[in-house]
Amino acid sequence: MTKRSHSLSPFSDVGLQLISSVSVNFSRLQSSKRELYFQSIAQMMAEQKTEAKKSIRIFAAASFLNDMGSDIIYPIWPLFLTTVLKANMAALGFLDGLGDALVSLSQAASGYVSDRIKKRKVFIWMGYLFGALSRIGYALSSSWSHLIPFRILDRSGKIRSAPRDAVVADISDEKNRGRNFGLLRAMDHLGAVFGILICIFLFRALGYRTLFTLAALPSFISAALIFSFIKERKSERLTIHKGISFKELDINFTRFLILSSIYALGAFSYSFLLIYAKESGFAVAFVPVLYLIFTGVASLVSYPFGKLADRIGRKPVLLLSYFFWIMVCSSVIFKPNRLMIFLIFVLYGAHKGALEPVQKTYVSELAPCEFRASCLGGFQMVIGLCALPASRASCFSLSKITKIIYP
Repeated sequence: MTKRSHSLSPFSDVGLQLISSVSVNFSRLQSSKRELYFQSIAQMMAEQKTEAKKSIRIFAAASFLNDMGSDIIYPIWPLFLTTVLKANMAALGFLDGLGDALVSLSQAASGYVSDRIKKRKVFIWMGYLFGALSRIGYALSSSWSHLIPFRILDRSGKIRSAPRDAVVADISDEKNRGRNFGLLRAMDHLGAVFGILICIFLFRALGYRTLFTLAALPSFISAALIFSFIKERKSERLTIHKGISFKELDINFTRFLILSSIYALGAFSYSFLLIYAKESGFAVAFVPVLYLIFTGVASLVSYPFGKLADRIGRKPVLLLSYFFWIMVCSSVIFKPNRLMIFLIFVLYGAHKGALEPVQKTYVSELAPCEFRASCLGGFQMVIGLCALPASRASCFSLSKITKIIYP
């Protein structure tokens, strides 16, 4: 028995070595597979990050070009209607009011439909295309009534906004979402600056209709950029879209919507400040320069404020924007000198530069992911509808303030 036991011990050692060797090789194989798996995950994440940066840059370029085209015609739009097409002020008010209403409704509708069909890209490039085609229509119109379908087409181009913002929110994270929205708003305002400068320098040489046709070109390029270079993200899961209800919304989203609506009811647009500057003694020819100051400041500070919101949080930057607004309103109440009016436009630009990126960031983060476009579009619709009575009230207040300050 002792010999037998002794003779089996070498076999037993070899068996143990073999088992140990297989175990080590298997462990190495598993480790190798794990390394390959994590490497593939890291590579995929790096590719997604690169693709996201590329998409943000394309959106920024498209925003810049489209706003440049819009603001090429913005300074001469009222003059084109009243002097070339012989429209009266009632017709001008009707077309502008129609445009404002369509902007609010189109954003909400496109956001809802975008969530329902799980598509974003088609709304974005078609929105830019609508804007381009409408400007060609303006150039070809011989009566103000001919402008109505093209005005509808133009303002319906805002169907791009909510789906685009939803894409930006989806490809961003908490560390860069504010920065990305800030970049888009900065490029919007910068495009406006370039558009107005082009209008000022080329209007006398080209005239109304040629300038309107020229203004269509940047938006055609924007549509081509989105169509060619933006990839539609595949939905991770197919779900039946049952619509959105208030029960599914975060309580903080509802609170933010209500508070933002209250603010919008008390706000006024830059048009109020431009008229106020004119009543304060600025020459009519100099008023567009004040508009350039406002848009230039907003362009310069939107991106830094977006980055700041990523660093210190959304709420402090939002409160800072409201502080700028309080300073604007306080300055308007008193009789300011010309230097103070310049400062008012700087503060108004800083207010917009801080407010707009943070609003979109807040809404996109508080909204359910599957209803992001619906919430972004609905938010803009509510704010836009609140701005309509606010504009009327500000015009009434302006007449009273100017009578008191400049009797």
